[in-house]
Amino acid sequence: MIVSSPVLDALRVGFKTEFQRGLGMAPMMKDRVAMMVRSTTFESRYGWLKKLSGMREWIGPRVVDNLAESQYSIANRHFEKTIGVDRNDIEDDNLGQYATMFAEMGELTGALPEQLVWDLLKAGFSTNCFDGQFFFDTDHPIIDANGAETTYANTDGGAGTGWYLLCTNRTVKPIIYQERKAPEFVSKDKPTDDNVFNERMFYYGTDMRCNVGYGFPQMAWGSRQTLNAANYAIGRAAIQNMKGDGGRPLGLVPNLLVVPPSLESAGRQILNSEYGTGGITNEWKGTAELLVVPWLA
Repeated sequence: MIVSSPVLDALRVGFKTEFQRGLGMAPMMKDRVAMMVRSTTFESRYGWLKKLSGMREWIGPRVVDNLAESQYSIANRHFEKTIGVDRNDIEDDNLGQYATMFAEMGELTGALPEQLVWDLLKAGFSTNCFDGQFFFDTDHPIIDANGAETTYANTDGGAGTGWYLLCTNRTVKPIIYQERKAPEFVSKDKPTDDNVFNERMFYYGTDMRCNVGYGFPQMAWGSRQTLNAANYAIGRAAIQNMKGDGGRPLGLVPNLLVVPPSLESAGRQILNSEYGTGGITNEWKGTAELLVVPWLA
């Protein structure tokens, strides 16, 4: 095959098509627990996480909610993946292997947000959220109905495998997925490019800018206790009893139980089985949906 501009143009289109095909095959599990936020700068601040409050009776002048001063921000990270195509493979028409490589590059690119979101959820027992506490903690600060500072818990600790009961049916979700730049397919494939002249390699790649952070801790219960009916009930009651600043009930109802593959059986027993221990009716059947996440393994 003669390496000409029409040939290179056709290759670029073909490689990009395979990349897009792989990108479209990527899983979308993260959308169950993460809300998408478009970012337009190097980093985005989330002061509103501290300031949102409920409706109040209009007596006297309006009370204006402004963005609270907050150090919690999410800085975008830059990711890339590049494939080199040997000029000899083009001349020898030995290109069949590359279709698979570019499709795989698309799948890996699409899976990156999944990896970021689920890694962050798993790290919630040891990573701070906007209030300066671990996302899953026993002493998150909050203001009660009398204006005094108190605390609330969204974990019962433990030392086993983590599982997560979440409220994901509100506008704000437990995790924030921040996107600055969607995946873009780029190339350096002119015969006069230095990489071709010096290395005999045509470069094709993708890059994207994004990151993840935490939303409201009240919307998530993380536990390392044994996943059984009793501990599930503790988490469910805790989320339903969550309050915001001023002691107002948040009206949260958990709807998603997220587990790693090792806890799938325990999750199914709680949410899908007709009967519980001892043959009694399983009162928790259908109270949430089970989501088994391979990235939590």
